[in-house]
Amino acid sequence: MTAISGDAVSRSLDRLIPLLMLPVVLIALGPIMRLLAEALGIGSGLTLSHAAEVLGRDSTRIALWHSLVTAGSGTVIAVLIGAAFAFAVALTDIRAKGALVFCLMIPMMIPPQITALAWMQVTGPSSVLLRTLGAAPPLGSPQPLHSAWGIAVLLGIQHASIVFLTLRAGLRLIPGDLIEAARISGARGWRVWAQIVLPLSLPSLAAGGAMTFVTALGNFGIPAMLGIPARYSTLPTLIYQRLTGMGQSVLPEVAVLALLIGTVAIAGVLAGRLFLGRRAYGLAGLSAQPLTLSLGRRRPLVEMLLWIFIVLTLVVPLLALLATSLIPAYGVPLTAETATLRAWVEVLLNQPVTRRAYANSLFLAGLAALILMAVAIPLAWITSRRPTRMTRAVDTLIDLPYALPGVVLAISCILAFMRLPFGITLYGTLTIILLAYLSRFLVVMLRPVQAAIGQLDPAMEEAAASAGARLGRRLRTIVLPLAAPAAAAGAILVFLTAVNELTVSALLWTGGTETLGVVIFNLEDSGDTVMASALAASIVALVILLMGIVQLGSSRLPKGTVPWQI
Repeated sequence: MTAISGDAVSRSLDRLIPLLMLPVVLIALGPIMRLLAEALGIGSGLTLSHAAEVLGRDSTRIALWHSLVTAGSGTVIAVLIGAAFAFAVALTDIRAKGALVFCLMIPMMIPPQITALAWMQVTGPSSVLLRTLGAAPPLGSPQPLHSAWGIAVLLGIQHASIVFLTLRAGLRLIPGDLIEAARISGARGWRVWAQIVLPLSLPSLAAGGAMTFVTALGNFGIPAMLGIPARYSTLPTLIYQRLTGMGQSVLPEVAVLALLIGTVAIAGVLAGRLFLGRRAYGLAGLSAQPLTLSLGRRRPLVEMLLWIFIVLTLVVPLLALLATSLIPAYGVPLTAETATLRAWVEVLLNQPVTRRAYANSLFLAGLAALILMAVAIPLAWITSRRPTRMTRAVDTLIDLPYALPGVVLAISCILAFMRLPFGITLYGTLTIILLAYLSRFLVVMLRPVQAAIGQLDPAMEEAAASAGARLGRRLRTIVLPLAAPAAAAGAILVFLTAVNELTVSALLWTGGTETLGVVIFNLEDSGDTVMASALAASIVALVILLMGIVQLGSSRLPKGTVPWQI
């Protein structure tokens, strides 16, 4: 009787799977398909003439070249930084690895516009830090970061953690037996690293580089803060300037530009996969003993170099940002007499737009995290326990909105939700930003939950089913409690990412729907650097606090749930 009942439940669930997957497919793929239709003129007669006109403009070619230069150069810098940290953390016996990785991950969690703002406070003639130290260049000197190399350097620092995470995962798979065999054969030092470790790590390095290139290509905050003042346009900033300057009349044009970014991003991913296919190495059958290298007397030197890098690229810019937030006017040196909390009080308590932005960002990020947590647990269970062709296809589609640059998703959402049936429009509302967040961050929530459910023994559910427990009760009493810690960690990661998001919301906001990222960008763009710094410093404090909460509970979570978990 129980077997018959179980078969009936299974058949009923199999019939429900398409209905459960449909909303996920619509959120993940619907806006992208609408973008493709608009760019190619589908619905008004398939034509490529408009796309050819937009692609043939000098402004498009220049912005594309600038995007490739800055994203490519930033990727090289990120690979160098991320690889150095990954080799040191994953392969050597350096101390305080947890603290080192935690600090390395902070730039990825901090919004790119805050990274750019903090670095601008370190350099230039108006730098409060330099003026306080008496080392500022003469007034009227150019800001050195307002250039292509400035954008590339900050893109590399911002995204180095992507390379680090990908390469560290690959390095953990290299067995120590290989090194022992090489040493027995007489190999030593750099020869071991160059002939064994490096070739085996190239696939992971290429994968991290490809992801970094795609992320840097769609980065809006850094090119906007550093490039717009220097009239150095990339594709995301060109789309932003066209859309804010001309409004909805240029939607067909920006759809083509967004599709161009998406095409370049996909080409980068495919190139990375092609490299991986040609350079893959099989490690099956080798010992699971991880590789560990002793640095000996060189360990203090390596640790010192790594921590000096953290201080120079994280601590100094954040201290400069904090110093700028404590002065009465930009350019005034910070002293005991000039120090004031006036900007903090004004931006956090008195300014309606910043209070509204804080409320909007916290509301949108919190609601997105709660909705995705509710969706991710049953979705992860279905994809893990019912691996069909449909569930595997949906599992792949979920990656698309996160893999594509944020500006592509933003334009897609504008086109998809601006004109709905019955004269309804979501453009200019918080709802469209929320839908964009749900689409973009679903994979951030889903992967930790999938990892947790994948580690659960199905025998527990089978035993409950044999005792007569229905599917709903099994999910509620077995799967939910065991997957809840991973879901909570995923929710905090979604919240951390969404609360500071700029690339998507910069194109979707209107008066009354501002987010924190938008307000910081607008404050700096209008010249109110002190208030922008105060707001940015408060966000950094919130990010580090939330990361610390996750870190405290990381020991109870499945391995891989927290990105910086050792």
